[in-house]
Parts: sequence; C-alpha cells; structure tokens
Amino acid sequence: MTTLADLLRVAAVQLRGAGVADGMRDARILLAHAVGLAPDRLTLHMHDPAPDPVLPLFQDHIQRRAMREPVWRILGQRSFYGRSFQITPDVLDPRPETEILIAAALAQPFSNVLDLGTGSGCIVLTLLAERPCARGLGTDLSRAALDVAQGNAMALGLTDRAQLLQSDWFGHVEGNFDLIVANPPYIAASEMPDLSPEVLNWDPHLALSPGGDGLAPYRAIATGACAHLRPKGRLIVEIGPTQAQSVGQMFDQSGLLDVSIGKDLDGRDRIVSARAP
Repeated sequence: MTTLADLLRVAAVQLRGAGVADGMRDARILLAHAVGLAPDRLTLHMHDPAPDPVLPLFQDHIQRRAMREPVWRILGQRSFYGRSFQITPDVLDPRPETEILIAAALAQPFSNVLDLGTGSGCIVLTLLAERPCARGLGTDLSRAALDVAQGNAMALGLTDRAQLLQSDWFGHVEGNFDLIVANPPYIAASEMPDLSPEVLNWDPHLALSPGGDGLAPYRAIATGACAHLRPKGRLIVEIGPTQAQSVGQMFDQSGLLDVSIGKDLDGRDRIVSARAP
C-alpha cells in the first residue's frame, strides 16, 4: 500500500535533486492540492492510502516543479493579503513583498485609487476589498493581463467599483486620484540573466524589465503623477532594493513632496512614497 507519506518522501527527494531549494515544502503544498486538503491538514492524513486518481496528478505537478515551474503557477492561483488571485502566464506572480505597498497605502484614507500596470489586479483589488467605499482604476498595456484582472475582480465581487483600462502608464488615464500606486517592471536588462529559473522562465518579461537601467517606468510615473493626483494626493511605488535614491530624486525633481523610503521585512528598500502639493 502506497501512503501519502510515501508519495511525499519520493517527491521531496526528486525536487531536491532538481535544485529546488525547499523541495519538501513545495511537495507538501502540491500533495495537499492533489488530495483536496488544506496544507495544514495534510499531516493528519499522512498514513492514509494514496487514492488512485491522486498519483498521476501529483506526479505531473512534481515533474513540472522539477522543471522549475513555480508552485503557484502550477496551481494557477496565489494567496495575496489574505485573498486568492488567479494567475496565468500573462501576469506577474504576486510577491509577498508587495504587501508592504498595500500596508502603506492603507495607512491613510482614500476614496479613489489608480493602479498603474495592474497585472493580475492584486494591488487595486486588494485596496478596494479593504476599503469598501473606495473606487479604483487599474491600467495595463497587456490586454491579456486585464482579462486576468477582470476575472479576479469578478471572483472578489468588485466589478462595480473596479474599472480596468488598457493604457501605457498615464496614456489614456483621465481624472485625478487620492492615491496612485504601481509595481512597475524595474529589473535592469543587465540583471535579467541572474534571475532564478522560476522568475526568468515563468514570469512575463514585460512585467519584469523595461530594458535599459530599469528606471524608465519611474520616469514616466514621475512625469505624469502631479497631473493626476488631487491636492495632497499620495503616490506609492514598489522598487528594486538598489533604486530608492534614483526614484526618490525623480519624484523630488517632479515637484512631489515628502518623498520617503519604506523597507520590507528583510530591511531592504522596497517602496518610495510621495505626495502632491
């Protein structure tokens, strides 16, 4: 009799051999999904016999993970700020670090928010879910990404307050906002080869890097922010850990005030915030 524990041991060895850093953790998540259990309930069933339908699905998922496809892409969804978001090859896999931006945005009130480069919609939809009286606009250059965001808005019951628009930064945006947020592509072209296979081979490159020095999106955001912020409206962007000084200078030179840097839980520069006059 093959038990769930047997499957888990074999899979963990296979993933470690493929260079997956935490093979046991990933194998547990994939096994729990295959048997229809929450990961924290799997331990209670480790000595259960493995149901016949589980084996081919689990083996397929482990093989995909061994090819360095991220767990959350295999499952097609990612948990972000306590909610589940659909992800596809057309959108960035939301990172836990981006929750730092969410916390900063929620620290002060807002009635409407603009999310530039919305991708899966995880930022604007989370903010609207946390602030039931607010409305939001998410823009993206990718039509396919906007389709994913629309699906997530429907799943969260936010279609009445969330508008989605195909636009290159502020290109088709009208009106002014209390809050503008963005997690733009910021990886420099020279840094792309150093990314892990999970990122380089599975995240859309459009969402990872604008090419060049990685700062072009911040130049566009800095140039257009004041024209689209209400008086004293806030701007918050996620950055790469070496970009705080450059982005802060752009914001300062564009006429924004109170430029500040926020760090993530590892102590790295993670967001730059500013406000309109």
